Amino acid sequence: MSRALPKYNKRRVAIIGGAAAVALSGAVIAGSALAGTPSKSSGNNARTLAASPGTITCQDVASKLPAIPASAQAEVTRNLTLLQTQIQEANKRLVDTVGQGGPNFVNNAILGPLKDKRVATINRIATAIGRKAAKPTGLDALAPCTLNAGGANTGANTGNGNAGKAGSGAAANSAAPGASNASGGQAAGASAAGTITCPDVASKLPAIPASAQAEVTRNLTLLQTQIQEANKRLVDTVGQGGPNFVQNAILGPLADKRKSTIDRIAISIGRTSAKPTGLDSLAACTLTK
Repeated sequence: MSRALPKYNKRRVAIIGGAAAVALSGAVIAGSALAGTPSKSSGNNARTLAASPGTITCQDVASKLPAIPASAQAEVTRNLTLLQTQIQEANKRLVDTVGQGGPNFVNNAILGPLKDKRVATINRIATAIGRKAAKPTGLDALAPCTLNAGGANTGANTGNGNAGKAGSGAAANSAAPGASNASGGQAAGASAAGTITCPDVASKLPAIPASAQAEVTRNLTLLQTQIQEANKRLVDTVGQGGPNFVQNAILGPLADKRKSTIDRIAISIGRTSAKPTGLDSLAACTLTK
């Protein structure tokens, strides 16, 4: 037979139960607050980090070049593209090293080496032109770059916008530990998927008028970006779709993009010179396993 608790025992149980409930509620509230804090803080930190380093701005080289002989076009284009890559790598290093070094760190560790690379690349461009025409002079003045502390991107820095998706060269070397393993996985994926190969356009162009050089260079660089994007999609979609997936979803759209880009190149040359014909045959690409 159950016995009723004395009144003082009932009060004691009620007090202990209430205290436990309060403690549990406090723990839940504190836990919820702590759980919510990191995501908000992480977001703020990420935004601060992205905005704080600024952006490296360099003078445009393509628009300062004279007419480029057809035999030098491919080499000049490769080096103009390299100039963009160097800026992208320097901007990545700028972000990766925020807060490091003293007041002269950016100038000594990023802007200085970038200038040296640009001097060498610009000299190769001048030498390539000089083999068949008058070698341009004074281009070294375009090598120094500056830090825009406002962090605003400019067309010269972003290139085609897609090229910054993947670091290379010095930027890749400065990546966090373990990045090499990820790169190895991507390489294995690329090996399994194959590689997209496209005909070279730059080497098939006639002499490019100086007034068209900048536009032609932008579009030649875009052709390279389109191939890189297609190869990335090839890796990302391994095993998807049926036997015609690659042709319908990757090679077909790539050919359409290349045709439009090649047409813009021909039109820009044709404004002040004979418009090149037959370039559309260079649009189609193939898959190499």
